[in-house]
Amino acid sequence: MTRPLILGLTGSIGMGKSAVAAMFEAHGVPVFDADAQVRAMQGPGGPVLGAIEAAFPGTTGPEGVDRGKLGALVFGNREELARLEAIMHPAVAQRRAAFLAENSDTPIIVFDIPLLFEKGGAGGVDRVVVVSAPHPVQRERVLAREGMTEEKFEQILALQTPDEDKRARADHIIDTGQSLAETEAEVTELIALLKSERPSPA
Repeated sequence: MTRPLILGLTGSIGMGKSAVAAMFEAHGVPVFDADAQVRAMQGPGGPVLGAIEAAFPGTTGPEGVDRGKLGALVFGNREELARLEAIMHPAVAQRRAAFLAENSDTPIIVFDIPLLFEKGGAGGVDRVVVVSAPHPVQRERVLAREGMTEEKFEQILALQTPDEDKRARADHIIDTGQSLAETEAEVTELIALLKSERPSPA
């Protein structure tokens, strides 16, 4: 039995990765959104709340994880971040495996993973798709976000693999510095190309 081709979709902050993920979904390609899974698991009644509360007392409640409190403890603190990741990574991996099993009869699936290169996840996918736009476009998008500052933006960029490095390591690049219609045309073309290269799962 042929398993689906796994695309790792990634891109730096403000590059339009969520919009591109939605385009894949609109074409019937199942998308596993790692960030959405984390939010769900950390939400009310989430399966990781007990472990997070034990490791970081006072950071959870009836509404789930208090992201402000937890963020204040782990942001910029490698040791504390590693403790949180030790809880979250296996839980996400379990959900990702279940997603793969549920969609085993489709030719292509997408793993939407923001920190694909930063966390060494590129080895777990067949092809890497990087979403990219020129830096001025990225900067304008990010600074338009509520609560975002130049300083915060620079801090986030410092933690991410530079865009040019991601582009160099990509198997495919989707340009989001153009119109939505042009970006969507690139996604449509890529899906057609990948399907033509691959036998349907049987």
